Amino acid sequence: MSHQDTYRLLISGGGTGGHIYPAIAIANAWMERHPDSEIQFVGALGKMEMQKVPEAGYSIIGLPVAGLQRSLTLANLSFPIKLFKSLRQAFRIVKDFKPHAVIGVGGYASGPVLYAAQSKGIATLIQEQNSYAGITNKLLAKKAKKICVAYPNMEQFFPKENLVMTGNPVRKDLLHLEGKKSTGIAHFGLDSERKTILVLGGSLGARTLNQGVLKDMEAFEKGGYQVLWQSGKFYFKAMQEALNKTSLRHIHLREFIREMDLAYATADLIISRAGALSVSELALVGKPVVFIPSPNVAEDHQTKNAMAFVSREAAVLLRDGEAVGKLKITVDEVLGDLVFAEQLGKNIKMLSKADAAETIVNEIEKLVA
Repeated sequence: MSHQDTYRLLISGGGTGGHIYPAIAIANAWMERHPDSEIQFVGALGKMEMQKVPEAGYSIIGLPVAGLQRSLTLANLSFPIKLFKSLRQAFRIVKDFKPHAVIGVGGYASGPVLYAAQSKGIATLIQEQNSYAGITNKLLAKKAKKICVAYPNMEQFFPKENLVMTGNPVRKDLLHLEGKKSTGIAHFGLDSERKTILVLGGSLGARTLNQGVLKDMEAFEKGGYQVLWQSGKFYFKAMQEALNKTSLRHIHLREFIREMDLAYATADLIISRAGALSVSELALVGKPVVFIPSPNVAEDHQTKNAMAFVSREAAVLLRDGEAVGKLKITVDEVLGDLVFAEQLGKNIKMLSKADAAETIVNEIEKLVA
C-alpha cells in the first residue's frame, strides 16, 4: 500500500457484544500498524456500543436507527422516521469525516452508514460473524469490495469473488491465558481446590442458562464444583434474590464479567450460548465447552455454529429444551472423564483463528492502497 501519514476509517455497527468486540479488535489491530490514523465509530443510540466503544478509547456517534420487530407493534410505526433520520445523519458523517474506507460489522447502524459510503463511491468492507448472514449484510454485500467471513459455504449469501475467510476477530488478551489461573482465582474469590464451571449467557443474559444453573446450583456445590456465573443484565436481580435465599458459598454470581481473560483462565469447563463471537473466543481459549444454542435466532444459526465444532469432537451440544435439569449431568459426563475433557480442549483449540483481526487489516490496507 502507498505510504500515508493519516488514514481515516469509519467503523459502523453494534447492538450486541458479538458485533462490538470484533469491531474494536479490528480497530486495535489497525492502530497497531497505523498509529497516526483516525478511527470513528458509528452505532445505534441506546445500544451497548455507546458505552463499550468509548471504554475502548474510541469516539462514537449514535444514530436513532432501530430494527423492525417481527410482531406488529407500535414501535414499528416509528421505523421509517428513524431510518430516514439515520440515513441523513450517515450521509453527513461520511461527507464530514471523508473516510478512506468504511467497515460494517453488522447491527442496526451498519446499514445507513455503508449505504451512504457506497453511494459516494467509498470502498466498503463487511465483516460477517455468523454462519447465516443477515438481510442487511446480504443487501450491502452487492456493492462491498470485500466480505470477511468466519465460516465456509458463505457464497450462498455473498458474491463468491469478494469473499475472504478470516475468522472472527477477538480480544487480544484472550491469546495469553498462561499463568493467569491463580490471579483469576484470587480475583473472583474462588476455591483453588474445586473445579470451576464458567457459565456465560452473553452481556444481556440467557434465560435457559440461568434457569439451568438455578435448578442445579445446589447439586453443583454438593458435587465439589464451583460456578462462576455471568447472568447478564436482564436476569441479575432475580438470580441474586434466589441465590441470597440459600446458604451456598461456591456459586459466584456476576451481572457482567469484564476480566474475561481471568475468567477463562480459571475455568475447567465452560457452558455458553453459541453466538459467533462466543464460539470464536472459546476456540482460542482451548477449554472443554458445552454449547447450549439459542433457538431464538434466524435460521437457528447458533446450532449451526455449535455443530461446526461438535461434528469435529471439539465441543458438546446440549439442546435448549433439555438444558434445565441436565446441566449437572452433562458437566459430570465431561469432567468425569479427564481424557475426554482434555481432548475436547485440544480439538477446539485446533479450530481457532488467532490472526483474524490482522487478516482483516490486510484486506483494509488493499482497499486504501
